[in-house]
Amino acid sequence: QVQLVESGGGLVQAGGSLRLSCAASGRTISTYAMAWFRQAPGKEREFVAAANWSGGSTYYADSVKGRFTISRDNAKNTVYLQMNSLKPEDTAVYNCAFGTGPRYTGQYDYWGPGTQVTVSS
Repeated sequence: QVQLVESGGGLVQAGGSLRLSCAASGRTISTYAMAWFRQAPGKEREFVAAANWSGGSTYYADSVKGRFTISRDNAKNTVYLQMNSLKPEDTAVYNCAFGTGPRYTGQYDYWGPGTQVTVSS
């Protein structure tokens, strides 16, 4: 079993930044893909970003490319999402995920409970 716990969400003004963290326990993340997804009220969950096992390959949704950066520290069993130039449309619950990746929900076996990100205009 893998437990994932996200942190770092909150309320920020448009144009601001947040850094999300996802700490994993129960299994090392070092041989698995890690990803961030988000779900806004009334919308389906959507892919945000993913990193392969080493972090050497990263993937982004077009809507966040150039603004968000995914990174991972396998020694700390943690993955991060640096979010810059935030927009109101980035408001959502952000979940991290653990699996084979990279872009589809079905490629991930474990999910965190999520952290709320709210961007005010």
